[in-house]
Amino acid sequence: MLEQHLAALPILLPLIAAPIVLLVGRSSLAWMVATLVSGFATIAAWQLLITCLASGSLSYAVGGWMAPWGIELRIDAANAFVLLAVTAISTLVLIYSKDSVAKEIESDKHLLFYTAHMLCLAGLSGILVTGDAFNLFVFLEISSLATYTLVSLASDRRCLTAAFRYLVMGTIGATFILIGVGMLYMKTGTLNMLDLSVRINLYESSRTINTGLAFVMVGVGIKLALFPLHMWLPPAYTHAPSAVTAFLASTATKVAVYVMIRFIFTIFGADHVFNDMGMDLILMVLAVVAIFKCSYMATVQNNVKTVLAFSSVAQIGYMVLGIALVSAAGLMAGLIHIFNHALMKGALFMAVGAVFYRVGSVNLQDFRGLGKHMPWTMAGFTLAGLSIIGVPLTVGFISKWYLVSAALDQGNWLVAVLVLLGSLLAVVYIGRILEAAYFQKLPEGTDPEQVKEVPYLMLVPMWILVIANLYFGIDTSLTTDAASAAAQWLFENSQTSVPQVMEMKP
Repeated sequence: MLEQHLAALPILLPLIAAPIVLLVGRSSLAWMVATLVSGFATIAAWQLLITCLASGSLSYAVGGWMAPWGIELRIDAANAFVLLAVTAISTLVLIYSKDSVAKEIESDKHLLFYTAHMLCLAGLSGILVTGDAFNLFVFLEISSLATYTLVSLASDRRCLTAAFRYLVMGTIGATFILIGVGMLYMKTGTLNMLDLSVRINLYESSRTINTGLAFVMVGVGIKLALFPLHMWLPPAYTHAPSAVTAFLASTATKVAVYVMIRFIFTIFGADHVFNDMGMDLILMVLAVVAIFKCSYMATVQNNVKTVLAFSSVAQIGYMVLGIALVSAAGLMAGLIHIFNHALMKGALFMAVGAVFYRVGSVNLQDFRGLGKHMPWTMAGFTLAGLSIIGVPLTVGFISKWYLVSAALDQGNWLVAVLVLLGSLLAVVYIGRILEAAYFQKLPEGTDPEQVKEVPYLMLVPMWILVIANLYFGIDTSLTTDAASAAAQWLFENSQTSVPQVMEMKP
């Protein structure tokens, strides 16, 4: 019976848990409930991915009403792959958050944190699995409203300004998406994504459809922090609580990249978006500029959270670059980097949060001497940093290998060289932090007895992600198989006949 409703569990479990977490009354009990629920959602996501890789796409008719009349949940290799990353990161961040939240968030707001986290997870999961364009907007707003709350919970009052800027930009992005979806509905009379893809074929030259495409792409560009629509991201990541930053940096923007992929390949069709509308060149230019501009910005920051925030915008550039190559190999590289970057940034922000837990600051000068006094934390940061650079035997190397290979397959040597040059800038901004940690002494006036390792509940999830950075950099069978299957599925079914799916009826 439970297997029958597997597609709905990643949404329903955290959605039901959210009010329960708020009402339990004790922070430790709320943490336990939220962590267990997120863990069960991870198991469901894993099972969905295995099923999709073995049997193809799954379709679940909510309430028994079949699409396109009813609301459909549609699981395929692409969204199941991203869903697994989101739920797994959520579980690890929640384990990590117990001590981190106690340090950085006032005690009367702890229940609000776990409630907002559950709502955010439900919204992100809903975005990934829904087969309905309007419900995608609904889930996007659920996750966004929860995210604004999470960012505003830090003790530092600057988080309120960051949250407000995020709210304004996020609302503009959501409005653009809603207007675009409304235009599609006005022209086609349907909101089901696969039904939309079939009906849009009849109106390829329609100004309404093309205007809807423009609105959607701009709105999604804001949500995923695509340069130059990214200015909400650095302050939000810098001033949010560490557990919030680790979660959002690993999941929220990755889900938005998936939304862009879904709209391009499932609804509008790759041929129309790239060949007729010329979006490939626009996305490629923006992606390359993001890689270099934001990597440079990361090299001149003194706040390590801000360094990693600008690094995140640059890494989003690599994902979008994979899409802009308009090939199955390029899309596969982009999908792999969505998964791999979640592992990298999750580990890095957890390490930075551990430094804040002990030092009370994440400025670059406060990292001096930590290599000796917080060896496990800084070792984890070092390995995850090497992954961002793209050193062999790490997931970062795998991402860039496939991206460079996809560019070379098209004879595009310039893009391949630019990807490699972008990695050199990562050497600079990661190197500055490691130089301070390992080759400088503790700042004057710092008590060495107070600077020590963080509790195990913070170290263990961080090191699980660090080990994952190494494991999936050596054994790439899961990530490459899933990303390859997803890319092939998206290309083969981009505005073609509706694929055969396995139905899951309630």
